[in-house]
This record gives sequence, C-alpha cells and structure tokens, in this order.
Amino acid sequence: MAKILWVNPLVTDDSFDIPLKESLEQIKQPGNEVEVVSVKKGPRHVEYRYYEALVLAESLHIIKQAEKDGFDAAVMGCFYDPGLHDAREIVEDMVITAPAETCMHLAATMAHKFSIIVGRNKWIPQMMDNVILNGMERKLASFKSLGLGVLDFHADEQKTMKLIKEKAKEAVVEDGAEALILGCTFQFGFYKEIQDYVKVPVFDAIIAPFKYAEFLVELKNKFGWTYSQIGGYETPPISEIKQWNLEEDFNIKGLWE
Repeated sequence: MAKILWVNPLVTDDSFDIPLKESLEQIKQPGNEVEVVSVKKGPRHVEYRYYEALVLAESLHIIKQAEKDGFDAAVMGCFYDPGLHDAREIVEDMVITAPAETCMHLAATMAHKFSIIVGRNKWIPQMMDNVILNGMERKLASFKSLGLGVLDFHADEQKTMKLIKEKAKEAVVEDGAEALILGCTFQFGFYKEIQDYVKVPVFDAIIAPFKYAEFLVELKNKFGWTYSQIGGYETPPISEIKQWNLEEDFNIKGLWE
C-alpha cells in the first residue's frame, strides 16, 4: 500500500480539488491512498514566474511535512514542474514526480516525436526550458497554443474541446507528431475524446504523473531504486537550517527535526 499526495502549487477550491481526488481514486492501484492539497495563500494560477515563486516555499514545506506524516510519494501538480528538483533534494524516503517530466518521458518511449498543447504563447519559453532540461528537444515536434489561460479551460468545455481538436490535428498532420501531451493539469478530462479523434496517444497531465508515482514507489520498495542523494539531490545540512533559524523565519518549526 502506498500513500500518495497531489500538491497543487496554487490556490484552488473544491471545484477542482474534489473532482481531481475523485478521478485519482478511480485510477489508483487497489489499496493505495491519495490526498489532494493546495497552498493556502497566493495566486490562483502560476502562468507567471513571479506567481510560481510566491508559492514555491509553501509547496516544498507541504511535501516535507507529508514525508514526516508517512506519505510515500508526492506529485507536484503543475506542468511547469515547479519545485520538482528542489523537492527531491529535501526528502529522504519519498519519490517525487511532476507532469512535464513524466509525460515527455512516456511520450518519447511511445512515439518518435510528440507535440505539447499549451494554453498561451506565454507558457512556451518556460516549457521549452523544461524540454531542454529533460533532454527532449530532439523529440519535440511542436508546441501548439490554444489562446486560453488556465482558468479558461473549463469555463466553456465545448469551446476548449474544439480548440484542442484543431490544434491536435495540426500537430499530427502538419508537424509530424506521433503523440500529444496536454500541457496543463487543468486540461483534465479531455484526453480520451482527443485521443479517439487523432488516433495517437494523448497524455493527460494528471493521470501520467500519478501513475508514474505509483510505479516509482513500487520500484523503491521492491528493488531499492530511488533518487541518488549525492550530487544534485544532496540534502541541505540540517545544522545550517537550525543555525540560520530558517524554521522560525518561515514558520515551519519542527519540520526539520
């Protein structure tokens, strides 16, 4: 049995958190537990780097507390993968996943090239940074922008579906994409109809990282395969955290005991 936490690094409400938890409950492995949490203060989306910076510390502290509470895995629930590598640095026994890294690696194994369907052109430079970070630039066929912000996707779902279908068809027919990635967690619920329409794999940015988290927990528990803690994921010295009074400064007393 595994306990998996989905962290929304933005302020959400029950209109997103409840259906998300219900969806994850339907796809989780039998016996696994899932919880969904959001940051308590800050922006309602992280389309801007400033907004992302505002919620990053709280998101990381939520994950660290989850490890103390016995969770086996956490998913950083935004396609920018905010704090993914930072979170891996501060945990000792959890596995951490995020949508972009997961979806790109899965798509790269199932297709020669993939396209990523994004909301706005604004997102593309930062997402391209993640493509390069993950070594996937040669696998990327294109980005396709819908002209929609995060909060627009479910305001008119028929309009959103029409736009995604148009861009999905362009990506496959004109750009040579053999798989598609829905490049935002708020595009949940659309993948199946799009996949049936374009006849190529379409990766949902919620399903993919959650199932990957379950897989990574199994690999860790059965074979001891998890993140190396030398080099890039080396944990910061607790002595420094204590000496510099970071727990008091950030109101996280006891988090690093």
